[in-house]
Amino acid sequence: MTTEKIMLTLADAKKIAQAAEQEALANQWPVVIAILDDGGHLLYLQRLDNTQFGSIQVAIEKARAAIAFRRPTKVLEDNINQGHLRYLNLPGALPIEGGLPIVINGQFVGAIGVSGVRSNQDAQIAQAGITAFIQD
Repeated sequence: MTTEKIMLTLADAKKIAQAAEQEALANQWPVVIAILDDGGHLLYLQRLDNTQFGSIQVAIEKARAAIAFRRPTKVLEDNINQGHLRYLNLPGALPIEGGLPIVINGQFVGAIGVSGVRSNQDAQIAQAGITAFIQD
């Protein structure tokens, strides 16, 4: 049995980032948008004007946690908020909303991480990027 692997391309990452950027700009939210491949490697990074530089690494780590654990980082955050502190010890876990895996045809092909505003707003921006890409 063979399975065809779907790969996230640079062009794909740019489309996702562009849609995420549109959502951020529509709300006047300065953020960093990071797109990673399925191995957790940075494929594309965009820092909007006036975004704090501390958000660069946070966006990357949100995306890395989302692809490493194949779930939104909000799931990790919710577990911590419910008192399951053992999740803090997972290598590479960043339990802050704003990281989402990118799934195409059931395959995890990468992740997006957004940082710069409230974590639920970061997630809103990330979801806008994925939604626009999937619908394209």
